[in-house]
Amino acid sequence: MTTPLTIPFSDPADDDGPDLPDYVGIVDRAPRADLATIAHLPRPVIPLDEPVTPPAASPAPAPAGEVEKGRTRRVKRLREQVAEARLLADLQADDTPLQLDSPKVRRRQRAAHEAARLHALAQDPAMRAWSAARMRRLLVAGAMVGLALALAWSTAGVQHFAADGADAWSPGWLFAWFVEPFMSITLLVVVGARAYMATLGQPIRSTILVRIEWLFLALTLGMNAFPYLPGVADSFSFPRLVLHLIGPIVAVALVMALPIILAAFAALDFTPEDQRNGPLTGLTYRASPELIARVQALTAEGELPRHPSARQIQRALSCGMDTARALRDALTDPNL
Repeated sequence: MTTPLTIPFSDPADDDGPDLPDYVGIVDRAPRADLATIAHLPRPVIPLDEPVTPPAASPAPAPAGEVEKGRTRRVKRLREQVAEARLLADLQADDTPLQLDSPKVRRRQRAAHEAARLHALAQDPAMRAWSAARMRRLLVAGAMVGLALALAWSTAGVQHFAADGADAWSPGWLFAWFVEPFMSITLLVVVGARAYMATLGQPIRSTILVRIEWLFLALTLGMNAFPYLPGVADSFSFPRLVLHLIGPIVAVALVMALPIILAAFAALDFTPEDQRNGPLTGLTYRASPELIARVQALTAEGELPRHPSARQIQRALSCGMDTARALRDALTDPNL
């Protein structure tokens, strides 16, 4: 047996609101078991001219416990990467680091600045004079050491000549060892004096000293070569002869070359160009009246022939070959 459904309706007279169908609100008043029967009741019709706005769907927030459980290492790492990327994007837009000099650039700049300063210093007249003086001292010292070694090399040959077959450790044999040293010391005194005065810009131009040098050099050369000449030695050996001539030949070369080198150093002019009275190469390519007068004085004294050659003038004045040629040409000028 079916129990009839009884639906209570509200009295319209008791409600001051708008007139609504009697089944509005029936869900709140009817039991849940009778909702199936209520579903067959007629529904209100909404006019089509009124737009229907559906409610915005929003995801339901996750419970606090689930949020804490979802913060895994992967989430933290990704969050750190995102934050790092944002900071890097901001920093990469700044070109300030590109305007800074790297250590390599700084080293190159320092080296270039130092090279420029050294080049400017090398062009300074005082620096050039100091460099020339230092080089001149080195050359003189090297020449004197080479001359001493060359003379020491010939000591054995001179001793063999001076001993003349004397017994070893006999007075004559011992005295023969001192022949070359005292000759060398005398020669070194003459050469050293000429070299030192030339370094001061006052070269010694004396034919007497030149003849003394050549005398000692000729004696040294002769005493070294005589025992080994053909017809004198028991068995002639050319390499042996050359070996004993090396020392005297080196000594002769140094004695001839050193005054010329020192004269060239003495002729250097480090005065700035704007402070010079004349051209830098005036004495090199033209004869000056002072040099002509000196050549004429040497000719009058007999140290030079009446018509000296350029080589003779160069040796007498210790000047350059260009200057010697200019002096020779000037002396042959009939209008002089």
